[in-house]
Amino acid sequence: MKIIINNTAIHRRASLAHTTSLGGLLILLGSVAVSLWKPAWSVLTAAMLFGGFAIAVVGIAYANRWVKKPRPEDVLARSLKGLSDQHRLYHYTPLADHILLTPNGIVVIETVSLEGQFTYSEGVWKQKLTIGRALRYIVEEKLGDPTNAAQAASAAVKAYLYQDAPHKLQARLNALPVQAVVVFTHPLAQLQVKDAPLPVVQPDKLLKKIPHPVQRLEAEVHQYARSRLDGLLPVQIP
Repeated sequence: MKIIINNTAIHRRASLAHTTSLGGLLILLGSVAVSLWKPAWSVLTAAMLFGGFAIAVVGIAYANRWVKKPRPEDVLARSLKGLSDQHRLYHYTPLADHILLTPNGIVVIETVSLEGQFTYSEGVWKQKLTIGRALRYIVEEKLGDPTNAAQAASAAVKAYLYQDAPHKLQARLNALPVQAVVVFTHPLAQLQVKDAPLPVVQPDKLLKKIPHPVQRLEAEVHQYARSRLDGLLPVQIP
């Protein structure tokens, strides 16, 4: 399997995490200094305290997502190890964070890096609220609706492939399988999923849940999809 990573995006977001974390801390320290130096400037002190705290929280949240290891791309690489060289895994594209091109189609992978107990039933996601989760709430990413996000990303990828396609390929691209999978990458995540519209798995089950349409892509369609996906990332891809 060929892995293509948008390191520019990772480095940019990691730098933002470091900058905001440090900047927020400095502003907090500045608010303490102002309160000691000019006690009458209480409004400025309060504004600095609130602003510094908010900036620091954003920095910590970004650090949890883009600095803390293992990151999602590392987990996916281990989970999909063994796939043939005809598979290409793209990380952090503008359309979706993870896209797998296979000989049979395309799979968009939506990752969730949270720990805890998660349930899906009747179209609704829920996360059990624990003391630990409550304490981490403001610095962790939110669950949201990962199945909906995965479906939206797969629709965006399909539209991108169809856009500007040669006329002779349009009908075949319209039938190109673009499917989605949700993966909870945290080792302490627990899932109870009922009647989800797409596969929802943990990393050790991902390889078995990758959709495999019976019909292989035509060589011309596969090559076109590969060139379009290669063009999503600002890197030289062999």
